[in-house]
Amino acid sequence: MRPDVLSMYKDELTEYVVSIGEERYRGRQLYKWLHSGYPLDLMSNIPKKMKEKLVQRALIPTVAIERKQVSSDGTVKYLFRCYDGEYIESVFMRHDYGNTVCVSSQVGCRMGCKFCASTIDGRRRNLAASEMLSQIYEAQNDIGEKVSNVVIMGMGEPFDNYDNVVRFIRLLNSEDGMNLSCRRISLSTCGLVPGIQRFAGEGLPVTLSVSLHAPTDEQRSAIMPVNKTYCIAELLAACREYYEKTGRRISFEYALIDGQNNSEQDAQTLADLLKKGLSDTVIHVNLIPVNEVAERGFKRGSKVKTEHFAAVLERNGVNATVRKRMGADIDAACGQLRARKI
Repeated sequence: MRPDVLSMYKDELTEYVVSIGEERYRGRQLYKWLHSGYPLDLMSNIPKKMKEKLVQRALIPTVAIERKQVSSDGTVKYLFRCYDGEYIESVFMRHDYGNTVCVSSQVGCRMGCKFCASTIDGRRRNLAASEMLSQIYEAQNDIGEKVSNVVIMGMGEPFDNYDNVVRFIRLLNSEDGMNLSCRRISLSTCGLVPGIQRFAGEGLPVTLSVSLHAPTDEQRSAIMPVNKTYCIAELLAACREYYEKTGRRISFEYALIDGQNNSEQDAQTLADLLKKGLSDTVIHVNLIPVNEVAERGFKRGSKVKTEHFAAVLERNGVNATVRKRMGADIDAACGQLRARKI
């Protein structure tokens, strides 16, 4: 396979440019241009022959908009077509604190969480760092607004594509790239403990969002197969280690499924669990009324039930909020748009 120049760090790209017979400074020019998000054919400050070499010898695996849905609240859901014909999804959201893009890290997912549409067809392949970056660049170019926050919460499990995801974050953080602070990046994991432990040592103060979704091992194993390998106690120990090494707050994602994990007793058990397992750790619980995916059959509870669940957590000293539903009038759940395409 031809070398993927958009996934290269600046020093790697510079060495590659030298290897094809060009001056070293051309590598710096090329890096800055590629990470402006514009296509190579519009670049005007490198020789035509160099462009031709790159087209013939290198690969820039960007994504292209296949379809988009625009919500009444301004949220935009993209179905992107990859260079090899696979499809992924991304979401652009406007918040008071800036524009956010939720990116996918894999084509599909093999984690098997019962409430998620992304897992229905399994994992097809990992995405390269370039393909993750391209989701952001394409959204910016389409909408004409800069992105200030990135969440890796789309299709796929980031720690199941560890090396490419870390490379993506470092490229996002590069001064000659988007120069995005790690504190404006969130990564969501279903709970791959070795990945959390390894990531804690990367020196990247990213906000870690952990998909918890149940207060007991029995309940969690029923909807999240990963729990059969890494139980809740192991997961919380890894979260504590991450907090101690990075100083970053841990956010727990909790999808409220009516009749399965949203009772008052569930809320109390969750509060006791987190207070015991993560005492003195800054945590936050993000409550999410479950997306009603037709193939899954799960239902969300009433607004009153959801608010009561949050109140029980707060009463017990656990910071909790109910996530604002954005894009409610379009295919909000990860994987729904792709599932219809394939």
